[in-house]
Amino acid sequence: MTKPLDGIKIIDFTHVQAGPACTQLLAWFGADVIKVERPGSGDVTRNQLRDIPDADALYFTMLNSNKKSLTLDTKKPEGKEVLEKLIRESDVLVENFGPGALDRMGFSWERLNELNPKMIVASVKGFSDGHHYDDLKVYENVAQCAGGAASTTGFWDGPPTISAAALGDSNTGMHLAIGILTALLGRDKTGKGQKVAVSMQDSVLNLCRVKLRDQQRLERVGYLEEYPQYPHGEFGDVVPRGGNAGGGGQPGWVLKCKGWETDSNAYIYFTIQGHAWEPICKALGKPEWIDDPAYRTAEARQPHIFEIFKTIETWLADKTKFEAVDILRKFDIPCAPVLTMKELANDPSLRASGTIVEVPHKKRGSYLTVGSPIKFSDMKPEVTASPLLGEHTDEVLASLGYSKQEIFNLREAKAV
Repeated sequence: MTKPLDGIKIIDFTHVQAGPACTQLLAWFGADVIKVERPGSGDVTRNQLRDIPDADALYFTMLNSNKKSLTLDTKKPEGKEVLEKLIRESDVLVENFGPGALDRMGFSWERLNELNPKMIVASVKGFSDGHHYDDLKVYENVAQCAGGAASTTGFWDGPPTISAAALGDSNTGMHLAIGILTALLGRDKTGKGQKVAVSMQDSVLNLCRVKLRDQQRLERVGYLEEYPQYPHGEFGDVVPRGGNAGGGGQPGWVLKCKGWETDSNAYIYFTIQGHAWEPICKALGKPEWIDDPAYRTAEARQPHIFEIFKTIETWLADKTKFEAVDILRKFDIPCAPVLTMKELANDPSLRASGTIVEVPHKKRGSYLTVGSPIKFSDMKPEVTASPLLGEHTDEVLASLGYSKQEIFNLREAKAV
């Protein structure tokens, strides 16, 4: 079946997570993604956190599905020549090198534009151009701190906390994919390529917009009524850490269920929304709370919020997290079990939807990976294994017009 991005050729000069997450998404949707790697070593994640000796690590396989691997030494004249040919025939070049690396390779924006005026050059950066930290090396946790997420995550009596979700890496890759697709649509109208850049700091901040909202509210009124510190705690001049409170303004908390003493994940997240208060009272067997002035409104409930959560935990004491959610969902109460990676990996619904897929690999055997989180009515993206290092070098070179003898010569020159 024809895929939406069939015919779009992408040079993938990215490594580790943010860039590869972007290009993998585009590969799922049909783009021909050619991952350019250093001969002999390739992407550093091929070797990081290995669980099988001499096989690509899961860190690599789970970020490079559906791609081709071309080994190329761009420091050699022969390698530069191959890259120039590839640039002339491609639509997008994606990179997450350090500042100035492409220029030092001899492939500045001006040179790329000269080789291919329709080329879109997409970059992952730590900070935006011109930022006073734009020369700083950025990884996932650095981005979470620089983007405001860490300062607002965790409990008020503890230090800033990093999220396990890849807010700096994969999130930035998703933003860059949107930028690339937008630039491709723009090119259809103008006939010209352009530069697209997304910084990790900006991407994290984009996901923290409700905290930026709260900073402005705090500066205006001096408190945040939906945070657990209100009304008994004190507020400073910055948005505090709110524990497990919901960012949208609905009080919520992680609550113990049956078995929590031995199972560290025997919990549910329970949200108290205004429209759900009456069903909550009915589900808990507390109908008297419905019209009680001390509980009737969100403002009235806030001083008692932890007493309410304690009552809910008492109700949960003889129910597993799954039993509790099965009861509460019938009352249309926002809640969810705290699911572990093991539970998610074996979830039949996620397997059926393609959110979790099992992929055969030439050296690893089968492994689990994430599939497309975006679902379509007329397309189900197929996830194929990540490439072995240099697996498609000959194929890519042949597509550029190199003969078998020329490919042999490139290998002899150690350019590929």
